[in-house]
Amino acid sequence: MKNIFHFVDGKEFKGESKRLADVFNPATGEVQAKVNLASKSDVDAAIKVASQAFTEWADTPPITRARILFKFKELIEKNSDELTKLIVAEHGKVYDDAKGSLTRGLEVVEFACGIPHLLKGEFTENVGRGVDSWSMRQPLGVCAGITPFNFPAMVPMWMFPVAIACGNTFILKPSEKDPSCSMMLGDLLKQAGLPDGVFNVVNGDKESVDALLEHKDVAAVSFVGSTGIAKYIYENAAKFEKRVQALGGAKNHCVVMPDSDLDQAVNGLMGAAYGSAGERCMAQSVAVAVGNVGDELVKRLSQKVEALKVGPGMDKTSEMGPLVTKEHLEKVRGYVDLGVEEGAKLVVDGRNLKLQGYENGFYIGGCLFDHVTDKMRIYKEEIFGPVLSVVRVKDFNSAVDLINNHEYGNGTSIFTRDGDSARTFTNKIKVGMVGVNIPIPVPMAFHSFGGWKRSLFGDQHMHGPEGVRFYTKLKTITSRWPSGIKDNPEFTMPTMK
Repeated sequence: MKNIFHFVDGKEFKGESKRLADVFNPATGEVQAKVNLASKSDVDAAIKVASQAFTEWADTPPITRARILFKFKELIEKNSDELTKLIVAEHGKVYDDAKGSLTRGLEVVEFACGIPHLLKGEFTENVGRGVDSWSMRQPLGVCAGITPFNFPAMVPMWMFPVAIACGNTFILKPSEKDPSCSMMLGDLLKQAGLPDGVFNVVNGDKESVDALLEHKDVAAVSFVGSTGIAKYIYENAAKFEKRVQALGGAKNHCVVMPDSDLDQAVNGLMGAAYGSAGERCMAQSVAVAVGNVGDELVKRLSQKVEALKVGPGMDKTSEMGPLVTKEHLEKVRGYVDLGVEEGAKLVVDGRNLKLQGYENGFYIGGCLFDHVTDKMRIYKEEIFGPVLSVVRVKDFNSAVDLINNHEYGNGTSIFTRDGDSARTFTNKIKVGMVGVNIPIPVPMAFHSFGGWKRSLFGDQHMHGPEGVRFYTKLKTITSRWPSGIKDNPEFTMPTMK
């Protein structure tokens, strides 16, 4: 059986830990590999390597860093099929969805290739007589990324390309559920010419995370995962005086107005709710039916959910694959059971789905609830599975209030033909990423990704301009050269004249 260790200092690193975790094939339910779970001393060893590599890498000209990233981009494109198959094999999502997520990660690499321009500072001549002032952005040191199982390529690539382009070294702690993709990315970076020690992968669990949070040589931590863990990361990283961005959970609402193109809205909801089996932080898990659109919306949705093609990710006819683990499957089933107990109407029940030849796979069919209320747990909590809840409200203002009163503020959308409704929605909604007739409003790489409220702990969003600011610190210089003028001592606050 395949054993997966760590990638440190440009090569496989076995470390001293003997703890192992199973890596499953979600389509079959079989264990396909064992991953080593690093000890604190293993993490410390990786941090030492990254610390030693930092000085030389920080001194490397940004144009040289960019050229390595250009080569890395080329290698990702060349090996995209193999990377995509790794994602399918360990996460379970269908091939085209996995390929799309890899592309969204690649776009951040493309953005980071422009780092010479992005790191340009500002200069002001003659802020005072003979005095100039300018600013520059410099790297932080060793940065860490702690990433989730649902996007084993995309989310790490939202972090490390920008971090290393800015002159930092990086330690990635991917999900132990699907670690192989991160290991391959490390190998491709080495092939691209990245110096050993600049990018490292440490596989592990809470012990590894705590070691990263507590180590004095880790300057910044980026995280994507559930809100409970995001809050833990934020509090503990701050306690140890680190810069931190911690992206948490979501309960994304899609508002469907009576004047919307209903076919467009339904198709958008299908992809946003059931794509990747709902295992997306940007999944639309609540459809808000405004006015009298509810009956027709549920009718059209139910027909499509019942026809949803569920199967192995490598089957070209599959529209939705399995969930990532048996434990997560049971958790999602438990939420569907809870929704029935709470009094919601289960219009489409996918709990009993069985696939011939894949009876042990972690499958559940698409589930659709109607008449869900804001008092129900299936409305309040993130299910992270293929479960769509329809909430009915009387008017536009009620829809806005419903969304603004929720604890999460990650992403939201509105489907409408009315420009006034769309503009008011985008202005008044308390959510970080907003779509108008767009079901999944994930910003492009040259913008930045992040939510509001309990969907983000920290001040700066991920990748894009915010990413450059997060992975650098600002320095401002004020300078005057001797000119023969003799100054007397000044004991007051200096001002420019």
